[in-house]
Amino acid sequence: MKRIAFLASGRGSNFQAVIDSMVRGEVPAECSGLITDNPRAYAVNRAEKAGIPVYIVDYSAYPSKDAYEADLLAAMTKCDADLFILAGYMRIVGAGIVQAFPGRIINIHPALLPSFPGLHAQRQAIDYGVKVSGCTVHFVDEHMDNGPIIIQAAVPVIEGDDEETLAERILVQEHRCLPEAVRLFCQGRLQIVDRRVQRRPDR
Repeated sequence: MKRIAFLASGRGSNFQAVIDSMVRGEVPAECSGLITDNPRAYAVNRAEKAGIPVYIVDYSAYPSKDAYEADLLAAMTKCDADLFILAGYMRIVGAGIVQAFPGRIINIHPALLPSFPGLHAQRQAIDYGVKVSGCTVHFVDEHMDNGPIIIQAAVPVIEGDDEETLAERILVQEHRCLPEAVRLFCQGRLQIVDRRVQRRPDR
């Protein structure tokens, strides 16, 4: 069985969605830890309730990003996970960490990449006037919101939407897509070929 671990900075609803899928037997994995850069993140409460080890690497306690990422890498190594899931982790992962775990870090982003990378993707979509937005689960590479795409789901932008209402509807799809991507990884069904993620048939 694969071991998975999470990095989260906030409320951790996507973290909870994957944990719930594991409890239902849909994701064949065990969770070896939650790592957070924010000791006040509600994701910590979720992890403690589920009996999952918590590693707090408080970004505000470090003099530089390099110093922070040295301890982050140590925490990730301690988790001994096959897959690391960025579930609302609000920092760009440094190249050193990506290189330490190639093809073993995935991220969930609330937009249809490559459109609207970075922060406030829902606001970017509203401001641009698109008619369709959505979410993307992708492998993490050394560039922001850029790695090979695993799953996407489209969400219509409704007249009168604001950032919050669009975010709420996208989140419903995030909670579906992220557990599905984790399930496929843990079943060994994902393969990256020339930037494209190929899905092997279920054995």
